[in-house]
Amino acid sequence: MKIFRLAIILVVAIVVVGGFRWYRYVSNTESPYDEVGIELNSRLPQPLRKWGCDRLHATFANTLPPYGCQSDADSGSWL
Repeated sequence: MKIFRLAIILVVAIVVVGGFRWYRYVSNTESPYDEVGIELNSRLPQPLRKWGCDRLHATFANTLPPYGCQSDADSGSWL
């Protein structure tokens, strides 16, 4: 029972830390090219990735989109 509780605590901690790191990336105003943020965003489910890309696009409209936010047809345009 103690191992199960520890496993649950670890999973929750990882989700909270990863979620905070991702949210900090999509709401930043410095650069859309943070390597950890790009990797986290590109591995999320489509609705969350789209929301994150929309936030980045609103802030960095005049830059090339980072990996995971590029449209399939043209790598130079946002999703």
